[in-house]
Amino acid sequence: MTSAGRFAPSPSGELHVGNLRTAILAWLFARSTGRRFLMRVEDLDRARAGAEAEQLRDLAAIGVTWDGGVVRQTDREHLYAEAIAQLTAAGLTYECFCTRREIQEAPSAPHAPLGAYPGTCRNLSDGERDARRAVRPAAVRLRAAVAETTVRDVLHGDYTGVVDDFVLRRNDGVTAYNLAVVVDDAVQGIDQVVRGDDLLPSTPRQAYLASLLNMPVPEYAHVPLVLNSDGARLAKRDGAVTLADLARAGVGADEVRDILLASLGLPAGPLADALAVFDPAALPREPWVWPGA
Repeated sequence: MTSAGRFAPSPSGELHVGNLRTAILAWLFARSTGRRFLMRVEDLDRARAGAEAEQLRDLAAIGVTWDGGVVRQTDREHLYAEAIAQLTAAGLTYECFCTRREIQEAPSAPHAPLGAYPGTCRNLSDGERDARRAVRPAAVRLRAAVAETTVRDVLHGDYTGVVDDFVLRRNDGVTAYNLAVVVDDAVQGIDQVVRGDDLLPSTPRQAYLASLLNMPVPEYAHVPLVLNSDGARLAKRDGAVTLADLARAGVGADEVRDILLASLGLPAGPLADALAVFDPAALPREPWVWPGA
């Protein structure tokens, strides 16, 4: 299987210009290194009717192309179940009955990283598990053997982050993002992950999980976000930030593409023109403020 990059939106609504900018960067990173570029819809949890079609339409409108068909996570539950079964057989999972509130109110273990799961359900007896199972369904957590790990990022260098006993399957039966993304990337041959730098803190967990599953760890590049004028991450509430809204304001898809390319120091026009001069080392390292927000 040849190497690949990808873009993997959640179909919760239309993409805004921050999402589109990240998609352009993911496309440029992949194409500039001779990789295939794949499209994956991460629809396990936040699907809105019609959103997938809107997102694919908008990506095509700014010139983002992909190889092969669109992959959807909801078609891949058997792969996630197999991965959890593999970890369970190795003694690397346990049932967790904690609510979010209980986790927030629980004292942290000594020397545990900030925000790490405190291990409340890690060593329950069989009787304790049976009693709690009668009250609420269990989530499945990873039994991690490390507290942190370091990943290498093209833009950020070495990054060390928390690895706790994170959730693999929620108590409603939905596979957790951290497991699904690891399995999907490995099965699809994706060895380059380009995404917003808000996801960098979760990356050590994913890299550690990949190693436990004997799956390759991708090359990572976490790119700066687009912000509004208040310095907060851009959101749809910030005005005309989707292609549809901007079109109604008289700003077409080509113009939006050119604005996004200019924010990256790249020439206007078709993405092929930007690809010809693309250099990751020259990319801005700071967030960019959308001029309309």
